Amino acid sequence: MSFFERYLTLWVALCIVVGVVLGHLAPGVFHAIGSMEIAKVNLPVAVLIWLMIVPMLVKIDFAALHQVREHWRGIGVTLFVNWAVKPFSMAALGWFFIGYLFRSYLPAEQIDSYIAGLIILAAAPCTAMVFVWSNLTKGEPHFTLSQVALNDVIMVIAFAPVVGLLLGLSAITVPWNTLTLSVVLYIVAPVIAAQVVRKYVLARGGEAALTGLLSALQPLSLLALLATLVLLFGFQGGQILAQPLVIALLAVPILIQVYFNAGLAYLLNRLSGEKHCVAGPSALIGASNFFELAVAAAISLFGFQSGAALATVVGVLVEVPVMLSVVYIVNGSQDWYERGQRKERVLRA
Repeated sequence: MSFFERYLTLWVALCIVVGVVLGHLAPGVFHAIGSMEIAKVNLPVAVLIWLMIVPMLVKIDFAALHQVREHWRGIGVTLFVNWAVKPFSMAALGWFFIGYLFRSYLPAEQIDSYIAGLIILAAAPCTAMVFVWSNLTKGEPHFTLSQVALNDVIMVIAFAPVVGLLLGLSAITVPWNTLTLSVVLYIVAPVIAAQVVRKYVLARGGEAALTGLLSALQPLSLLALLATLVLLFGFQGGQILAQPLVIALLAVPILIQVYFNAGLAYLLNRLSGEKHCVAGPSALIGASNFFELAVAAAISLFGFQSGAALATVVGVLVEVPVMLSVVYIVNGSQDWYERGQRKERVLRA
């Protein structure tokens, strides 16, 4: 690892502080950047996400995509965690922590709205950022792309019914324009662009040229990650300083559900005999959230100033630093993961 990568946690912490301070000192600048959006999708953030995920997408050889069938166990585990566990575990955590344990510390009129926001946040699996997390864990890129594409298809069908069931609402207004644009911006367009670049570089210089390009793109990807952090925390710097206790209390169930779902997916992959390069991205996909869709849905259902909108924003704030911690846990436990698999193979023999 380079010096920059080795101390990535430090740079993340500094960017969070810089974002909050700049958001407080220059709210007009961040308001202007935040207003540059289409269908609730912020375009500057979309560009930065492109810079983050394209290096991993360039690695993908579509001719080898059929090999993902070998990892059917990882796909099954991720789908189970994303759709049968995560929304329901978040609902339970929200009802316990926000509806009961922290109730006296929060505005009474917003309790139900906060819980609704947490449920909306957990009902949509992440689309774009998981490419970054998978790359940092040396995850199998074909598995990651296939899993994200499959989740996107399921999300179109299942998002509204799951949220409606858990919120007890007869009808859910899904921001389809946000969902569609996000999938196009974060999956379809960068995949096409990355494959064009890959074919061009291979045609001109072969594998050596492709390796050189990926080495050059890697620092750019991490810099874009840090710039995204500054923007996200700058957008919400005022909220953090104005309501620190509310932000901290809402973060508790989000943190628990991230670690619970990531740990569950990681353990189930280990028990099923799946490779570590699949278990890592499976755990990260199982734990992360599609915060663009969540924020848009919360605003459309409950309003911009609602507790639901604030709860989804807290999800945005904790997404990057928390998922980075999961990356470190996955990487640091690789020997333990593979040692357990070796023991199981010996026992079977």
